[in-house]
Amino acid sequence: MAKLVVHQDKINDINELISICPFGAMEENNGKLNITAGCRLCRLCVRKGSKGAVEYVEDEKKPLIDKSIWNGIAVYVEHVGENIHPVTYELIGKARELADKINQPVYAVFVGNNLSNIAEKLLHYNVDKVFVYDDEELAYFNIEKYTNVFEDFIKNNKPTSILVGATPVGRQLAPKVAARFKTGLTADCTILDMKSTTDLVQIRPAFGGNIMAEILTPNNRPQMATVRYKVMETPAYSEDINGEIVNCKTNNIDFESNIKILDVIKKPKEENIESADILIVAGRGIKKKEDLSMLEDLADLLNGQLAVTRPLVENGWAEAKRQIGLSGKTVRPKLIMTCGVSGAIQFVAGMNNAETIFAINNDEKAPIFKYANYAIVGDIYEVIPKLIEKIKVGEKLS
Repeated sequence: MAKLVVHQDKINDINELISICPFGAMEENNGKLNITAGCRLCRLCVRKGSKGAVEYVEDEKKPLIDKSIWNGIAVYVEHVGENIHPVTYELIGKARELADKINQPVYAVFVGNNLSNIAEKLLHYNVDKVFVYDDEELAYFNIEKYTNVFEDFIKNNKPTSILVGATPVGRQLAPKVAARFKTGLTADCTILDMKSTTDLVQIRPAFGGNIMAEILTPNNRPQMATVRYKVMETPAYSEDINGEIVNCKTNNIDFESNIKILDVIKKPKEENIESADILIVAGRGIKKKEDLSMLEDLADLLNGQLAVTRPLVENGWAEAKRQIGLSGKTVRPKLIMTCGVSGAIQFVAGMNNAETIFAINNDEKAPIFKYANYAIVGDIYEVIPKLIEKIKVGEKLS
């Protein structure tokens, strides 16, 4: 268990050290520094305090598992009918990149019914083996049955890591599987890497996006992570097929369940900012709800969609499905134009993979400009109407 150890004799200024802690977890008691339960082990006091005043100590643990028997990186294949969710392909691409670093195979875990016609699609994306669990009992997602299937796959194949899409289904399944194997799970990873020891490096924003946490699970297997759609690159489709399909037996899997599916209703199609090529994003610079119509006009002219930052959703000015960021959607459009958006890391984490970022803000020191390909320092109430007018004039001329 990691902890902070205070060396009182090395503290130069106790009040200065207390002021470093962003969580108010330090206090003075009779001239001595105490660390309270509010500590989050961010280690700012270690890095910025008096040299040697605070020491980070992590108890050494002997490995609990034999890593050599765990081999391969597995990806859960999410699908509805014959449609495989695009996040699956993104994860396969990342799995291949990680697997190549440690010379291990890439597996796909495909669970459902009547999968024979679509399982081969995955082999066009450089998957070594597709493990297919095909049974009428698995026709619809059932958390208890699917967890039992995953347990069978893990016990028989021992993958060192498992990647799951951070979708409504994935966010149910991954924690259940992780709990069953008493292993770690890192949610909503934005960066994944692999050490030569086969330890998966899982990086995600933490503490409200103020830091990027690097998380390891060195003493447990399998390692598990969920990743949002549009965070990773989709690998190129290949005409060649090099892998194989493994049809797994299901007669030894427990299909008893306390959950009974009464009906499955197809959700009607709706606008989805995740699939938009062009996004116009409204930020705090918008003074009132009615002013969003100005940005909607711009979005319509560019055949794009309107998106927003979290404060506008909290104000009730826009629906949550239009929000970009850690607590909203992750997008990867060809063009994103931010209007009055400061560029907090929570927001940037949801859009920094856009092909082109165009930012408008009246503060020349706004963080968003660090990520922008093009920038305008100015009032959006002056810039946007002129931009709309120029686009309309251009349409007339054409």
